[in-house]
Amino acid sequence: MNILQTMAEMKNPEVQHVSFSQGFRMLFYLIQPNETSFQTLEEVPNYVKEATPFFISLMLLELLVSWLHKGKPSGRLDDALTSMSAGVLSRLPHLFFRSIEMTSYIYIWENYRLFNLPWDSSWTWYLTFLSVDFGYYWFHRMAHEVNIMWAAHQTHHSSEDYNLSTALRQSVIQNYTSWIFYSPLALCIPPSVYAVHIQFNLLYQFWIHTEVISNLGPLELILNTPSHHRVHHGRNRYCIDKNYAGTLIIWDRIFGTFEAENEQVAYGLTHPINTFEPFKVQFHHLCYIWTTFWTTPGFFHKFSVLFKGPGWGPGKPRLGLHEDIPEVTGKEVPFSSSASQLLKIYAGVQFALMLAFYEETFENTAALSQVTLLLRVFFIILTLTTIGFILDQRPKAAIMETLRCLVFLTLYRYGHLKPFVPSLSFVFEIFFSICIAFWGIRSMTQLASCLWR
Repeated sequence: MNILQTMAEMKNPEVQHVSFSQGFRMLFYLIQPNETSFQTLEEVPNYVKEATPFFISLMLLELLVSWLHKGKPSGRLDDALTSMSAGVLSRLPHLFFRSIEMTSYIYIWENYRLFNLPWDSSWTWYLTFLSVDFGYYWFHRMAHEVNIMWAAHQTHHSSEDYNLSTALRQSVIQNYTSWIFYSPLALCIPPSVYAVHIQFNLLYQFWIHTEVISNLGPLELILNTPSHHRVHHGRNRYCIDKNYAGTLIIWDRIFGTFEAENEQVAYGLTHPINTFEPFKVQFHHLCYIWTTFWTTPGFFHKFSVLFKGPGWGPGKPRLGLHEDIPEVTGKEVPFSSSASQLLKIYAGVQFALMLAFYEETFENTAALSQVTLLLRVFFIILTLTTIGFILDQRPKAAIMETLRCLVFLTLYRYGHLKPFVPSLSFVFEIFFSICIAFWGIRSMTQLASCLWR
């Protein structure tokens, strides 16, 4: 899934808004052709951005339902913050350049298309729906079966919780391979039609990341559902390389990759990474591939490290051996931060403040200078990294947070970060000054302790 990356590049001269009814229905692909057909790419709304309030509302609803039904929240704060941090990172490149998915599609359409399907035809709309979903199935399957592609996609699977925040745990580099699988559509399908369905296909996948919905009866035969997608996110042996569907589960049934949910699913990677640091979450498998590539002898074996499955090794089949997958015992305990609950809440507050500046940056990108844009991105990345350090209880977390708060005040004073509530400017400055004092004392205490030893 790539929910947060698809349409950030569309900066329409006139912002197209969707109604409340459309906003809700588009999460479930309950949209009619006559209300989502556009002649030009510029007319296509940024449906992903328009869906943000619905994402937040459904996450709060999931939290409430889980609390009422199970007596506990649907996930853990440390894991949710890491998932949302990955989502934020995945969108940052789009502040500077257009997504390769749309760039490559437009290039092929303008130079190599064979014929034009009519943009306002219902037949074109439904054909594109099926074609995008079919392309997603094969992209998703290859993202699990080709090691270098798995290096990007594993980010999404690294969460050991399964809730709506998990849907936001996205890779920074995944769209550099996904575009290949949609490119053939550009030979005949107008970019404006493709742009609608690439968004809806991904929006649909948001709501299926939940445990509060058990089974949808006859719909399980046709649609990708929470039950089917829970299997896909499982690390149980029966779950591995199953249920790649985006919207329709029929592709898995046709190509032999379907598996029904039949026992308790343990979520996450087969070898958990045990960290909340965002760059490790994003790139740890690339580092593993780099090391394995250079230590593996022979050109063909090196080639196999890149282009065979993540479980491949010399003498093994392309996708590795099933028995090499660690068996789930049911006693697995998800990795949790050792930070105090108060520190986790503090990290959540700082993330929320950063998110407000992040959203405002995307809203006003065209009005910001390049210097301001670069400084804001630096601050966002520094914030996400520091939160990861705090949750991982890294020794340098205190000094990192002191530095980050100093950076915030500096950018704030010089107007690179503007208060979203002007009347609270003084409160912001006092709050971050207190944070500097607290973390500064903490870092000095740690340094003194190290010197004393």
